[in-house]
Amino acid sequence: MSLMANQFQAINLSQGFPEFDTPAFLKSAIKQVIDEGKNQYCPSAGLPELLQQIGDLVQRCYIKDAARKLDALNTITVTSGATEALMVAIQTLVRPGDEVIVFDPAYDAYEPAVELAGGRCRHIAMNAPDYAIDWSLVKQAINDKTRAIVINSPHNPTGTLLGQSDLLALQQMVLEHELYVISDEVYEHMTFDGQAHESVLAYPELFQRSFVISSFGKTFHCTGWKLGYCVAPEALTTEFRKIHQYVTFCSFTPAQFAVASMLKNHPQHVDELSGFYQQKRDVLVAALADSRFKVLPSKGTYFLLLDYSAISDLDDVAFCHWLTQDIGVAAIPLSPFYQAEILEVYHQKHKVVRLCFAKNDATLLKAAEILCQL
Repeated sequence: MSLMANQFQAINLSQGFPEFDTPAFLKSAIKQVIDEGKNQYCPSAGLPELLQQIGDLVQRCYIKDAARKLDALNTITVTSGATEALMVAIQTLVRPGDEVIVFDPAYDAYEPAVELAGGRCRHIAMNAPDYAIDWSLVKQAINDKTRAIVINSPHNPTGTLLGQSDLLALQQMVLEHELYVISDEVYEHMTFDGQAHESVLAYPELFQRSFVISSFGKTFHCTGWKLGYCVAPEALTTEFRKIHQYVTFCSFTPAQFAVASMLKNHPQHVDELSGFYQQKRDVLVAALADSRFKVLPSKGTYFLLLDYSAISDLDDVAFCHWLTQDIGVAAIPLSPFYQAEILEVYHQKHKVVRLCFAKNDATLLKAAEILCQL
Protein backbone atom coordinates (compact mmCIF):
# COMPACT_ATOMS: atom_id res chain seq x y z
CA MET A 1 0.00 0.00 0.00
CA SER A 2 2.90 2.38 0.63
CA LEU A 3 4.21 1.69 -2.88
CA MET A 4 0.75 2.39 -4.27
CA ALA A 5 0.45 5.55 -2.18
CA ASN A 6 3.74 6.81 -3.61
CA GLN A 7 2.73 5.85 -7.14
CA PHE A 8 -0.58 7.74 -6.96
CA GLN A 9 0.69 10.52 -4.65
CA ALA A 10 -1.89 9.61 -2.01
CA ILE A 11 -1.72 10.62 1.65
CA ASN A 12 -0.22 7.55 3.26
CA LEU A 13 -2.11 6.43 6.37
CA SER A 14 -1.43 2.79 5.59
CA GLN A 15 1.93 1.43 6.77
CA GLY A 16 2.60 1.80 10.49
CA PHE A 17 5.53 4.17 10.73
CA PRO A 18 5.75 7.72 12.18
CA GLU A 19 5.83 10.72 9.88
CA PHE A 20 7.61 12.79 12.54
CA ASP A 21 11.24 12.52 13.56
CA THR A 22 13.14 10.69 16.26
CA PRO A 23 13.70 12.72 19.49
CA ALA A 24 16.53 15.23 19.13
CA PHE A 25 18.40 13.86 22.16
CA LEU A 26 18.43 10.36 20.68
CA LYS A 27 19.73 11.59 17.32
CA SER A 28 22.43 13.62 19.03
CA ALA A 29 23.39 10.68 21.24
CA ILE A 30 23.87 8.26 18.34
CA LYS A 31 25.94 10.79 16.41
CA GLN A 32 28.18 11.27 19.44
CA VAL A 33 28.57 7.53 19.92
CA ILE A 34 29.52 7.02 16.27
CA ASP A 35 32.05 9.86 16.44
CA GLU A 36 33.53 8.31 19.58
CA GLY A 37 34.23 5.14 17.61
CA LYS A 38 31.80 2.83 19.37
CA ASN A 39 31.02 1.05 16.13
CA GLN A 40 32.14 -2.54 16.66
CA TYR A 41 30.45 -5.68 17.93
CA CYS A 42 28.88 -5.52 21.36
CA PRO A 43 28.01 -8.51 23.57
CA SER A 44 25.54 -10.78 21.81
CA ALA A 45 22.82 -10.34 24.44
CA GLY A 46 23.16 -6.55 24.38
CA LEU A 47 25.17 -3.81 26.04
CA PRO A 48 25.09 -4.33 29.82
CA GLU A 49 24.15 -0.69 30.39
CA LEU A 50 21.19 -1.02 28.02
CA LEU A 51 20.07 -4.29 29.59
CA GLN A 52 20.11 -2.59 33.00
CA GLN A 53 18.11 0.40 31.72
CA ILE A 54 15.53 -1.95 30.21
CA GLY A 55 15.39 -3.84 33.49
CA ASP A 56 14.77 -0.59 35.36
CA LEU A 57 12.00 0.32 32.89
CA VAL A 58 10.29 -3.06 33.28
CA GLN A 59 10.61 -2.86 37.05
CA ARG A 60 9.09 0.62 37.12
CA CYS A 61 6.22 -0.11 34.75
CA TYR A 62 5.12 -3.62 35.60
CA ILE A 63 6.62 -5.13 38.75
CA LYS A 64 4.76 -3.77 41.74
CA ASP A 65 6.08 -6.27 44.26
CA ALA A 66 9.20 -4.68 45.74
CA ALA A 67 10.57 -8.11 46.66
CA ARG A 68 10.50 -9.28 43.04
CA LYS A 69 13.68 -8.21 41.24
CA LEU A 70 14.27 -8.75 37.55
CA ASP A 71 17.78 -10.01 36.75
CA ALA A 72 18.30 -7.83 33.67
CA LEU A 73 21.59 -9.36 32.54
CA ASN A 74 20.14 -12.89 32.44
CA THR A 75 16.53 -12.33 31.36
CA ILE A 76 16.74 -9.61 28.66
CA THR A 77 18.13 -9.94 25.14
CA VAL A 78 18.45 -7.03 22.71
CA THR A 79 17.39 -7.96 19.16
CA SER A 80 17.34 -6.46 15.69
CA GLY A 81 13.79 -5.28 16.01
CA ALA A 82 10.78 -7.04 17.46
CA THR A 83 10.58 -9.06 14.24
CA GLU A 84 13.82 -10.87 15.06
CA ALA A 85 12.65 -11.41 18.63
CA LEU A 86 9.41 -12.99 17.38
CA MET A 87 11.27 -15.24 14.95
CA VAL A 88 13.83 -16.37 17.54
CA ALA A 89 11.22 -16.97 20.25
CA ILE A 90 9.14 -19.09 17.89
CA GLN A 91 12.18 -21.05 16.68
CA THR A 92 13.15 -21.60 20.31
CA LEU A 93 9.78 -23.10 21.19
CA VAL A 94 8.18 -24.71 18.17
CA ARG A 95 9.04 -28.23 17.01
CA PRO A 96 7.81 -30.13 13.94
CA GLY A 97 4.16 -31.04 14.42
CA ASP A 98 3.50 -28.49 17.16
CA GLU A 99 0.46 -26.21 17.05
CA VAL A 100 0.50 -22.54 18.01
CA ILE A 101 -2.72 -20.65 18.73
CA VAL A 102 -2.99 -17.19 17.16
CA PHE A 103 -5.88 -14.74 17.15
CA ASP A 104 -7.21 -13.27 13.91
CA PRO A 105 -6.77 -10.57 12.78
CA ALA A 106 -3.13 -11.46 13.48
CA TYR A 107 0.09 -9.64 12.65
CA ASP A 108 1.57 -11.27 9.57
CA ALA A 109 4.97 -12.29 11.03
CA TYR A 110 3.63 -15.01 13.33
CA GLU A 111 2.52 -17.73 10.92
CA PRO A 112 5.59 -17.80 8.61
CA ALA A 113 7.88 -18.18 11.64
CA VAL A 114 5.77 -21.05 12.99
CA GLU A 115 5.72 -22.79 9.60
CA LEU A 116 9.50 -22.41 9.19
CA ALA A 117 9.89 -24.21 12.52
CA GLY A 118 7.74 -27.07 11.24
CA GLY A 119 4.64 -26.17 13.22
CA ARG A 120 1.21 -24.98 12.22
CA CYS A 121 -1.00 -22.16 13.46
CA ARG A 122 -4.46 -22.78 14.81
CA HIS A 123 -6.42 -19.60 14.13
CA ILE A 124 -9.17 -18.32 16.43
CA ALA A 125 -11.16 -15.29 15.32
CA MET A 126 -11.56 -12.40 17.71
CA ASN A 127 -15.17 -11.27 18.05
CA ALA A 128 -15.73 -8.26 15.80
CA PRO A 129 -16.56 -5.42 16.11
CA ASP A 130 -15.08 -5.24 19.64
CA TYR A 131 -12.36 -7.78 18.77
CA ALA A 132 -12.46 -9.58 22.09
CA ILE A 133 -11.06 -13.08 22.66
CA ASP A 134 -13.55 -15.83 23.46
CA TRP A 135 -11.52 -17.91 25.91
CA SER A 136 -13.99 -20.80 25.74
CA LEU A 137 -12.95 -21.24 22.09
CA VAL A 138 -9.31 -21.24 23.16
CA LYS A 139 -10.02 -23.95 25.69
CA GLN A 140 -11.70 -26.06 23.00
CA ALA A 141 -8.76 -25.56 20.61
CA ILE A 142 -6.09 -26.83 23.03
CA ASN A 143 -5.00 -30.40 22.33
CA ASP A 144 -1.95 -32.63 22.83
CA LYS A 145 -0.16 -30.88 19.95
CA THR A 146 -0.62 -27.36 21.33
CA ARG A 147 2.74 -25.84 22.25
CA ALA A 148 2.18 -22.10 22.60
CA ILE A 149 -0.23 -19.19 22.40
CA VAL A 150 0.67 -15.87 20.75
CA ILE A 151 -0.99 -12.76 22.14
CA ASN A 152 -0.65 -9.15 21.03
CA SER A 153 -1.70 -6.23 23.20
CA PRO A 154 -2.10 -3.36 22.48
CA HIS A 155 -3.32 -5.06 19.33
CA ASN A 156 -2.33 -4.46 15.73
CA PRO A 157 -4.46 -3.95 13.67
CA THR A 158 -7.52 -3.38 15.89
CA GLY A 159 -6.24 -1.04 18.62
CA THR A 160 -7.83 -3.17 21.36
CA LEU A 161 -6.35 -4.08 24.76
CA LEU A 162 -6.33 -7.28 26.78
CA GLY A 163 -7.59 -6.77 30.31
CA GLN A 164 -6.80 -8.41 33.62
CA SER A 165 -9.51 -11.04 33.08
CA ASP A 166 -7.90 -11.99 29.76
CA LEU A 167 -4.46 -12.42 31.32
CA LEU A 168 -5.88 -14.50 34.16
CA ALA A 169 -7.78 -16.74 31.72
CA LEU A 170 -4.61 -17.14 29.67
CA GLN A 171 -2.56 -17.91 32.77
CA GLN A 172 -4.98 -20.61 33.90
CA MET A 173 -4.80 -22.41 30.53
CA VAL A 174 -1.04 -22.06 30.20
CA LEU A 175 -0.38 -23.49 33.64
CA GLU A 176 -2.99 -26.24 33.35
CA HIS A 177 -1.71 -27.50 29.98
CA GLU A 178 1.98 -26.57 30.41
CA LEU A 179 1.93 -24.28 27.38
CA TYR A 180 4.15 -21.32 26.51
CA VAL A 181 3.28 -17.73 25.63
CA ILE A 182 4.78 -15.33 23.12
CA SER A 183 3.50 -11.89 24.08
CA ASP A 184 3.89 -9.19 21.43
CA GLU A 185 3.80 -5.94 23.42
CA VAL A 186 5.49 -3.54 20.99
CA TYR A 187 2.83 -0.83 21.49
CA GLU A 188 2.92 -1.19 25.30
CA HIS A 189 3.44 2.51 26.03
CA MET A 190 0.56 3.68 23.80
CA THR A 191 -2.69 3.19 25.72
CA PHE A 192 -5.48 5.75 25.92
CA ASP A 193 -8.19 7.19 28.15
CA GLY A 194 -6.41 6.25 31.35
CA GLN A 195 -6.36 2.53 30.59
CA ALA A 196 -3.22 0.69 31.66
CA HIS A 197 -1.39 -1.91 29.60
CA GLU A 198 -1.70 -5.38 31.14
CA SER A 199 1.72 -6.91 30.54
CA VAL A 200 2.60 -10.57 30.96
CA LEU A 201 5.58 -9.21 32.91
CA ALA A 202 3.21 -8.25 35.74
CA TYR A 203 2.06 -11.87 36.24
CA PRO A 204 4.93 -13.85 37.82
CA GLU A 205 3.53 -17.34 37.21
CA LEU A 206 2.58 -16.57 33.61
CA PHE A 207 5.92 -14.88 32.94
CA GLN A 208 7.76 -18.09 33.90
CA ARG A 209 6.44 -19.65 30.67
CA SER A 210 6.62 -16.59 28.44
CA PHE A 211 8.66 -14.55 25.98
CA VAL A 212 7.69 -10.85 26.14
CA ILE A 213 8.68 -8.79 23.11
CA SER A 214 9.07 -5.00 22.88
CA SER A 215 10.25 -2.42 20.35
CA PHE A 216 12.37 0.70 20.72
CA GLY A 217 11.47 1.55 17.13
CA LYS A 218 7.85 2.10 18.17
CA THR A 219 8.65 3.80 21.47
CA PHE A 220 11.24 6.26 20.12
CA HIS A 221 9.86 6.91 16.59
CA CYS A 222 12.85 5.21 14.94
CA THR A 223 11.44 2.14 13.20
CA GLY A 224 14.37 2.11 10.77
CA TRP A 225 16.85 1.47 13.56
CA LYS A 226 15.36 -2.02 14.01
CA LEU A 227 16.06 -2.33 17.73
CA GLY A 228 13.90 -4.37 20.08
CA TYR A 229 14.24 -6.78 22.97
CA CYS A 230 12.86 -9.94 24.51
CA VAL A 231 12.31 -10.52 28.23
CA ALA A 232 11.99 -14.13 29.39
CA PRO A 233 12.86 -16.15 32.51
CA GLU A 234 16.50 -17.18 32.70
CA ALA A 235 16.01 -20.77 31.47
CA LEU A 236 14.07 -19.63 28.39
CA THR A 237 16.48 -16.74 27.78
CA THR A 238 19.39 -19.21 27.70
CA GLU A 239 17.67 -21.14 24.89
CA PHE A 240 16.60 -17.93 23.11
CA ARG A 241 20.19 -16.66 23.05
CA LYS A 242 21.48 -19.89 21.51
CA ILE A 243 19.46 -19.07 18.38
CA HIS A 244 19.88 -15.28 18.51
CA GLN A 245 23.68 -15.59 18.33
CA TYR A 246 23.39 -17.35 14.96
CA VAL A 247 20.79 -14.97 13.53
CA THR A 248 22.35 -11.55 14.10
CA PHE A 249 24.91 -12.29 16.85
CA CYS A 250 24.39 -8.75 18.11
CA SER A 251 22.31 -5.73 17.17
CA PHE A 252 23.35 -2.23 16.03
CA THR A 253 25.90 -1.11 18.65
CA PRO A 254 25.66 2.71 18.34
CA ALA A 255 21.87 2.54 18.66
CA GLN A 256 22.20 0.50 21.84
CA PHE A 257 24.46 3.12 23.43
CA ALA A 258 22.09 5.91 22.34
CA VAL A 259 18.92 4.22 23.60
CA ALA A 260 20.56 3.41 26.94
CA SER A 261 21.38 7.12 27.31
CA MET A 262 17.85 8.10 26.28
CA LEU A 263 16.26 5.79 28.84
CA LYS A 264 18.57 7.09 31.57
CA ASN A 265 18.34 10.81 30.82
CA HIS A 266 14.82 11.18 29.43
CA PRO A 267 12.57 8.61 31.15
CA GLN A 268 9.66 11.02 30.73
CA HIS A 269 9.48 10.22 27.01
CA VAL A 270 8.00 6.81 27.76
CA ASP A 271 5.58 8.26 30.31
CA GLU A 272 4.35 10.92 27.86
CA LEU A 273 3.86 8.61 24.89
CA SER A 274 0.23 7.70 25.63
CA GLY A 275 -0.80 11.34 25.85
CA PHE A 276 1.13 12.18 22.69
CA TYR A 277 -0.64 9.54 20.62
CA GLN A 278 -4.04 10.01 22.26
CA GLN A 279 -3.98 13.61 21.07
CA LYS A 280 -3.36 12.43 17.51
CA ARG A 281 -6.10 9.82 17.76
CA ASP A 282 -8.52 12.47 18.99
CA VAL A 283 -7.60 14.87 16.17
CA LEU A 284 -8.37 12.22 13.57
CA VAL A 285 -11.54 10.96 15.25
CA ALA A 286 -12.93 14.49 15.60
CA ALA A 287 -12.07 15.31 12.00
CA LEU A 288 -13.97 12.21 10.82
CA ALA A 289 -17.07 12.95 12.90
CA ASP A 290 -19.03 14.23 9.90
CA SER A 291 -17.95 11.43 7.57
CA ARG A 292 -19.99 8.37 6.58
CA PHE A 293 -17.40 6.08 8.15
CA LYS A 294 -18.16 4.41 11.46
CA VAL A 295 -15.12 4.96 13.66
CA LEU A 296 -14.34 2.00 15.92
CA PRO A 297 -12.71 2.59 19.33
CA SER A 298 -8.91 2.73 19.47
CA LYS A 299 -7.75 1.92 23.00
CA GLY A 300 -4.06 1.68 22.14
CA THR A 301 -1.39 1.50 19.37
CA TYR A 302 -1.37 4.19 16.68
CA PHE A 303 -4.08 2.58 14.56
CA LEU A 304 -7.75 3.40 14.02
CA LEU A 305 -10.34 1.15 12.36
CA LEU A 306 -13.06 2.51 10.10
CA ASP A 307 -16.19 0.67 9.03
CA TYR A 308 -16.97 1.74 5.45
CA SER A 309 -20.15 -0.32 4.94
CA ALA A 310 -22.24 2.86 4.48
CA ILE A 311 -19.97 3.97 1.64
CA SER A 312 -19.19 0.94 -0.52
CA ASP A 313 -19.99 -2.72 -1.19
CA LEU A 314 -16.42 -3.43 -2.33
CA ASP A 315 -14.33 -5.91 -0.36
CA ASP A 316 -11.65 -4.29 1.77
CA VAL A 317 -8.75 -4.87 -0.62
CA ALA A 318 -10.65 -3.42 -3.58
CA PHE A 319 -11.87 -0.55 -1.40
CA CYS A 320 -8.31 0.31 -0.30
CA HIS A 321 -7.10 0.24 -3.91
CA TRP A 322 -9.93 2.56 -4.94
CA LEU A 323 -9.38 4.81 -1.93
CA THR A 324 -5.67 5.14 -2.76
CA GLN A 325 -5.84 5.43 -6.54
CA ASP A 326 -9.02 7.48 -7.02
CA ILE A 327 -9.55 9.32 -3.74
CA GLY A 328 -5.98 9.99 -2.61
CA VAL A 329 -5.80 8.41 0.85
CA ALA A 330 -4.03 5.08 1.49
CA ALA A 331 -5.39 2.69 4.12
CA ILE A 332 -4.76 -0.96 4.98
CA PRO A 333 -7.37 -3.71 4.48
CA LEU A 334 -7.94 -6.07 7.40
CA SER A 335 -8.34 -9.22 5.30
CA PRO A 336 -4.56 -9.97 5.01
CA PHE A 337 -4.57 -10.37 8.80
CA TYR A 338 -6.99 -13.33 8.57
CA GLN A 339 -6.69 -17.00 7.72
CA ALA A 340 -8.60 -17.81 4.50
CA GLU A 341 -11.22 -20.02 6.20
CA ILE A 342 -12.04 -17.34 8.76
CA LEU A 343 -11.95 -14.63 6.12
CA GLU A 344 -14.84 -16.09 4.16
CA VAL A 345 -17.13 -15.62 7.16
CA TYR A 346 -15.57 -12.26 8.07
CA HIS A 347 -16.16 -10.73 4.62
CA GLN A 348 -19.84 -11.58 4.77
CA LYS A 349 -20.30 -9.41 7.85
CA HIS A 350 -17.58 -6.76 8.01
CA LYS A 351 -16.12 -3.98 5.88
CA VAL A 352 -13.28 -2.46 7.87
CA VAL A 353 -9.96 -0.76 7.04
CA ARG A 354 -7.08 0.46 9.21
CA LEU A 355 -5.59 3.95 9.35
CA CYS A 356 -2.29 4.89 10.98
CA PHE A 357 -2.40 8.14 12.95
CA ALA A 358 1.34 8.36 13.70
CA LYS A 359 1.38 11.40 11.45
CA ASN A 360 1.57 15.16 11.74
CA ASP A 361 -1.74 16.82 12.58
CA ALA A 362 -1.82 18.63 9.23
CA THR A 363 -1.57 15.29 7.43
CA LEU A 364 -4.37 13.78 9.51
CA LEU A 365 -6.64 16.78 8.95
CA LYS A 366 -6.04 16.80 5.20
CA ALA A 367 -6.77 13.09 4.92
CA ALA A 368 -9.93 13.45 7.01
CA GLU A 369 -11.12 16.35 4.85
CA ILE A 370 -10.89 14.09 1.79
CA LEU A 371 -12.56 11.14 3.54
CA CYS A 372 -15.46 13.31 4.72
CA GLN A 373 -16.36 13.99 1.09
CA LEU A 374 -17.16 10.33 0.40
